[in-house]
Amino acid sequence: MYVVTAEQMRRIDRDAIDAIGIPALVLMENAGRAVAEEIICRWGGCGRALRILVLVGKGNNGGDGIVAARHLQQEGHRPYLLFADDPSQYRGEAEVQYRIAVKLGMEGRRFTEGERLDMAGFDLVIDALLGTGSTGAPRGTSVQLIAQVNASGLPVAAVDLPSGLDADTGQVHDPCIRAELTVALAYSKIGLEQYPGAACAGDVVVRRIGIPAVAAERAGVRTFRVQEPLLSERLGYARYRRRRPDSHKGTYGHVLVAAGSRPMSGAGLLSATAALRAGSGLVTWALPDRLVDAMTGRLPEAMLRGLADGGTGEWGAVDPHALAKLAAGKDALVFGPGAGRWEGDGPFLRTLWEETGCPLVLDADALNMMGEAGGPASWPKREGEVVLTPHPGEMSRLLGGTTSEVQRDRVRAAAEYASRCGVVVVLKGTRTVTAAPSGEVYLNPTGNPGMATGGTGDVLAGIIGSLLGQGYTAVQAAALGAYLHGAAGDRAAAGRAHEASLAAGDIPDHL
Repeated sequence: MYVVTAEQMRRIDRDAIDAIGIPALVLMENAGRAVAEEIICRWGGCGRALRILVLVGKGNNGGDGIVAARHLQQEGHRPYLLFADDPSQYRGEAEVQYRIAVKLGMEGRRFTEGERLDMAGFDLVIDALLGTGSTGAPRGTSVQLIAQVNASGLPVAAVDLPSGLDADTGQVHDPCIRAELTVALAYSKIGLEQYPGAACAGDVVVRRIGIPAVAAERAGVRTFRVQEPLLSERLGYARYRRRRPDSHKGTYGHVLVAAGSRPMSGAGLLSATAALRAGSGLVTWALPDRLVDAMTGRLPEAMLRGLADGGTGEWGAVDPHALAKLAAGKDALVFGPGAGRWEGDGPFLRTLWEETGCPLVLDADALNMMGEAGGPASWPKREGEVVLTPHPGEMSRLLGGTTSEVQRDRVRAAAEYASRCGVVVVLKGTRTVTAAPSGEVYLNPTGNPGMATGGTGDVLAGIIGSLLGQGYTAVQAAALGAYLHGAAGDRAAAGRAHEASLAAGDIPDHL
């Protein structure tokens, strides 16, 4: 559930050891045993002893690796310890584990600078070089070891974190271990949950090592991976969404979706459809008047409301006060999908901001309007909560930076804007980040590459608007909406011959 930074993990470790009183050697023993168990579970069923190369660093990560090797040896496998540094320099728990290995006569030696390893006889590599205690790019002999292991083609199991991966951002240094399995100890790390780091981590398994949850709470951890039981405990989600026998359409909210223009009318259709499929009792789809005839009957369950547009089919000709008046009494408003841009669109958006009181979801071009018009930092505080759903390019325009800067630290970008502007930010992309003004951050594990297609963001906006209308808070609706959106995309992709054939319109039917 918790996802931590390197510094938070250090504080958690110290709290567990110093304040709670769990001996550091006990935590290391639990960690190494957990790594060994996961390796045996994944590769140990071949019926023969595995020959395992264990890369050992001088810190606690290396100590964990030695413990894992010891447990693997006890199970009949053949680990070989390769020390990146002089073992006489080891201190603390790592030194204790090294001495135990020596007394047990475990095979191993120190790596020699510049040597070429012969890995032909090994089945597997354990990466216990650097871990979360390391900062910056790998240095010294670690560089050579990582490069040679990556070139070997052998499967790699990383202890806690692949060496060379930034624990806090998911950025990848050169070189970085490419693991098939990462056993994250105690908690997952942000770098394991965000790309490109997630690609180097392979399959991530989180193993408890005896640290109580109270240590994470005291360390101020506010970042979470969306999964059971968090869905019900923090996001208020009932898995089967059973409805009260005495409920009616008004029980589940009335959402106004203002979306779609002449060249992009499908965006409104996708958003309104998603709002219905996500459970809204009533959906009104507002659009420029010229489009009403063309859209009539396309979504018979929604109520169409055309707004005078001078026959243009464009939002630029619509009176924003008329749209704000239409939002009166609604439980949520979604604006932006397929809206387009026009001269004076900033004041249009600000009118909606100031003259509507219901929760507001802003997507697509509405975010670009906001980025140019000052937005929440300079506008009056709204009565209703606000959810913004930018992709990385839109996020960069809101922040006044570049897309690459956003992608280098997605969690920080979303959290910084949410805190500064008092809005909930849903930074879309692989492992979507939802950030709340309170500092809470939710990382979404669902979704697939087939969803990288036009219109999926329109569907997401409709889902979040629907959940807001049903009474979820903004952060609940945003984090839960991202999860349900990705899960529906996964189900939709599973029903097709290939995920590449997935279209945005497939997703609402699988909510």
